[in-house]
Amino acid sequence: MTAVLHIGLVVNPLAGLGGSLGLKGSDGQALRDRLAELTPQQQHRALDRVERALRPLVEAGTAVTFSTWGGGMGADALAHLGVPHTVVGTPVPGGSTAQDTCEAVRELRAQGVDLILFAGGDGTARDIFDVVGSDFPVLGIPAGVKMHSGVFAVSPEAAGELLLQLVQGGLVGLMAREVRDIDEEAFRHDQVRSRFYGEMLVPGEGRYLQHTKVGGRESPELVADDIADWLVEHMEPDRTYLIGPGSTTAAIMAKLGLENTLLGVDVVRNNEVLANDADEATLLKLLVAAPAGAAIVVTVIGGQGNVFGRGNQQFSPEVIRKVGLDNILVVAAKSKIAALEGRPLLVDTNDPALDLELSGWRTVITGYDDRILYRVSSI
Repeated sequence: MTAVLHIGLVVNPLAGLGGSLGLKGSDGQALRDRLAELTPQQQHRALDRVERALRPLVEAGTAVTFSTWGGGMGADALAHLGVPHTVVGTPVPGGSTAQDTCEAVRELRAQGVDLILFAGGDGTARDIFDVVGSDFPVLGIPAGVKMHSGVFAVSPEAAGELLLQLVQGGLVGLMAREVRDIDEEAFRHDQVRSRFYGEMLVPGEGRYLQHTKVGGRESPELVADDIADWLVEHMEPDRTYLIGPGSTTAAIMAKLGLENTLLGVDVVRNNEVLANDADEATLLKLLVAAPAGAAIVVTVIGGQGNVFGRGNQQFSPEVIRKVGLDNILVVAAKSKIAALEGRPLLVDTNDPALDLELSGWRTVITGYDDRILYRVSSI
């Protein structure tokens, strides 16, 4: 089944309304008390900016699935554009609150969306961060008064073009960007108090940018070395790593100074080899005794784009399910992804239900602290 990008849309319908009233922001009761002073056009500011962001997708006729929250928190904008969507909940009467935003994001995550698209300002970004943390892709449509955070596109149209590039198979990077917020009450007294809340993963501009280049072209050996540096630095104590076949994954074993099976699966924990060239039975046995969980590290077959089912059948459906779908690390050079010319990465585990679960948009590690979001499919 072809993977279709599933977007979870959350709109703060009050975002930006405080600006025209000179309130320095849209948080608090002061704005709600003065909503009647705003013109209909001003009251629809967030909705209008969402429509501007989504128009490139609508005009291109791209296959995208939307889930959203009711009324002004997303459903109204999608209905106005004539975009099919699923409403998974509704805000409380009397306007949305931060609690509504958090509840909406939790439910959208539970629905299996690939990305949270939100319209708002720093306060909305902060609420979303409280739910998704630093490991789930989000993209902000700038609609607030305060937008000091780095999680927003530069304009609604830029957000739309970025989503379009993502859907069409572009090399869209994933970057950690700051979530910040200003203390509105202090700001109203000319005191700027900016607080750092954390970082969220945001799709970046899909340029072919690679830190390690030779003669203007990507060097596969140096990229593999960069990937290995990054993964080795982030290996967790007592966690069991199942290292799949391939030259990119072989660089990880080399970085650890461990014996590697180029065309097999090796198992390591705490910088020690538990098994070389392990078969399915060995992997299942070791997973039973994995004290801190496990992760699969797998690369992409050049030209074909296969992640599972070609040369690594040791990663059987049972092994993959025991490790967990959220514990799969895909590594590949950007040049290998670019050679697919927009075609998806492929999975063929001989379990159609699992293939469907693996399909969607997944993070691919493409260098040192360098990631992209890319489509995975079973056909």
